[in-house]
Amino acid sequence: MKKLKIIYEDKNIIVVDKPSGLLTVASNKEKFNTLYHEVREYIKKQNPHQKVFIVHRLDKDTSGVVLFAKNEKMKHLLQNNWANICEVREYIAIIEGIMPKKQDRLVNYLKENKYQEVYVADVGKLAITNYEVLKTKGKNSLLKISIETGRKNQIRAQLAYINHPIIGDKKYFAKSNIYARLALHASKLIIKIPNTPKTLVFEAPWPKFFTNF
Repeated sequence: MKKLKIIYEDKNIIVVDKPSGLLTVASNKEKFNTLYHEVREYIKKQNPHQKVFIVHRLDKDTSGVVLFAKNEKMKHLLQNNWANICEVREYIAIIEGIMPKKQDRLVNYLKENKYQEVYVADVGKLAITNYEVLKTKGKNSLLKISIETGRKNQIRAQLAYINHPIIGDKKYFAKSNIYARLALHASKLIIKIPNTPKTLVFEAPWPKFFTNF
């Protein structure tokens, strides 16, 4: 097991930098090799009676900022008010192709089929994604992305829909996998802490291949 990368910790929350290729929580096929399990084991070493609760999650192949609560009260305060307290959810991605616009706001409705693939439809769950092109090189582009909604596979499905899938995203029809992983990273999370005046900024350093781009 690799050492857990802790971004921030206090008595109520713990924020970690999730590696690509690790599930956030257990699935039917995998029960123990998860970020949740690693965080729980870390917490239990400090206090055997301490619990930990998932607040939000990232796809298995996405890296970056993930927030956990250390008690049930904080979990509910965060989850029940997530749309209001979560001020910024920012990502970076390297996509196939050159975007026609330097920046844009993607607004779509998403559905999920029986194979757990998310796709754009005429009706469904509203998904809003904003992007800005930071750099283009060859046939690829580096994007800064912020999301206004938190739908499953939202960024991946919306970019694939406009024919600019994220590099390494075989599920959403990417042709290249030059980094041997999904080129998507949750780089920043800004939240207002419930029942306090505090606003906290959590950042996960860019994986090296993003900075090299």
